[in-house]
Amino acid sequence: MEITHLTSRKVLKDFGDNYSREKVNLFNEIHQHLMEDEKPSDFLNSLSNNHMFQNVPFSMLLRLKETEQSPVYHPEGNVWNHTMLVVDEAAKVKEKSKNPEAFMWAALLHDIGKPDTTRKRKGKITAYGHDLAGTELTVKFLENFPCEEEFVHNVESLVRYHMHILYITKDLSFAKTKEMMKQVDINEIALFGLCDRLGRRNADRDKEEETIRLFLTKLKGTKGMVK
Repeated sequence: MEITHLTSRKVLKDFGDNYSREKVNLFNEIHQHLMEDEKPSDFLNSLSNNHMFQNVPFSMLLRLKETEQSPVYHPEGNVWNHTMLVVDEAAKVKEKSKNPEAFMWAALLHDIGKPDTTRKRKGKITAYGHDLAGTELTVKFLENFPCEEEFVHNVESLVRYHMHILYITKDLSFAKTKEMMKQVDINEIALFGLCDRLGRRNADRDKEEETIRLFLTKLKGTKGMVK
């Protein structure tokens, strides 16, 4: 894979000996499938068995396979299964995004914080704070490649605020609404959040779309709101 394919998309910069060419080439290959495949999960599932996935930073993704989720909210099973469904949903609508490249990488990395935050509490599986943990891990993952700073910011912002649809629609204290609106386009979060919510087995599209409408309605009239 030629690195110029990514450079033209303002994802990767020119790089010297500070980065592993093998890792960068694999990043490039993943990027191509994220951007071009109707179902990127087909490639990603096959790639997850590659020896390269045993190495940092790709091993951070491999851990998703070992991380279980609440069967109530995620009947599809572990975090990897959920992520693959989200990636495929994102691929369907990426052309609606203002930054399809960041949108697709955020879909792949959005729950990267769950392995470190998943706990069993009173018989329930939770992953409180995985959005915050995932923000740091997303940056750490992308630091292994010569990524453009704007690209990293756009990806980490979607990861950081992807849970805010829940926080805002449920009036939870975790919401950092003003902060979010300074950092990311609300319509991007809405589009991304819909993919996240549809990335579950037997998801109810009508219900999830109504949740997104409620999210946008609650933000209506807020300074900085993008219509």
